[in-house]
Amino acid sequence: MKLLDGKTALVTGASKGIGKKIAEKFAEQGANVAFTYLSSVEKGEALERELQAYDTKIKGYRSDASKFDEAEQLINNILQEFGALDIVVNNAGITKDGLLMRMTEQQWDEVINVNLKSVFNVTKAASKAMMKARKGSIINMSSVVGVQGNAGQANYAASKAGIIGFSKSVAKELGSRNIRTNVIAPGFIRTEMTAILDPKVVEGWEANIPLKRAGETEDVANACLFLASDLSSYINGQVISVCGGML
Repeated sequence: MKLLDGKTALVTGASKGIGKKIAEKFAEQGANVAFTYLSSVEKGEALERELQAYDTKIKGYRSDASKFDEAEQLINNILQEFGALDIVVNNAGITKDGLLMRMTEQQWDEVINVNLKSVFNVTKAASKAMMKARKGSIINMSSVVGVQGNAGQANYAASKAGIIGFSKSVAKELGSRNIRTNVIAPGFIRTEMTAILDPKVVEGWEANIPLKRAGETEDVANACLFLASDLSSYINGQVISVCGGML
């Protein structure tokens, strides 16, 4: 039996990188998977076709989770289409890096809205169905930057630290309904974004990681699978760092 047989999961921001690997891992483990994308329409549609190979119910939605009404409509559409929602992975996120003295209000607002407000929007909408079912696993994607900060990323760090505080509070609020809320904090993970970096920069970062290598999207997806499955049925309100020992 697969770890997520019979469960329905939502993964936001799944057209590429970590989100895509999570959607693949969940489908591979028997879950029905709903996922969202926004600007990467072709990649989102391609992922929908790719996941059909796992013989579970799959549907991609073009949706902006940072907009309250769209998030609520998304959850309603998923419940109508799939009939249930057992797992939510709030993965959608962006960066707009810059030193504080040069950071614009727009750069701050965009990152907070996409990274943090979207987590509130989707979690609030999904929690209604989960409370009714008296079960659920909510997994929110933070970052090691949200734990320790990083120069040039004050907006990103604030959004990711906010996710941790939000998740710990929600874990206390919803725990009595058998709804678990946990956080994953990835470190330096190889994705399409890191592929364009100077190899010498990457080598420098890897040298400071105790395991002496960057992580793979599969490393994050495996942690996510654990938190989504019944293997983690007594884990609630925790932050799991997938960072090779950076923290």
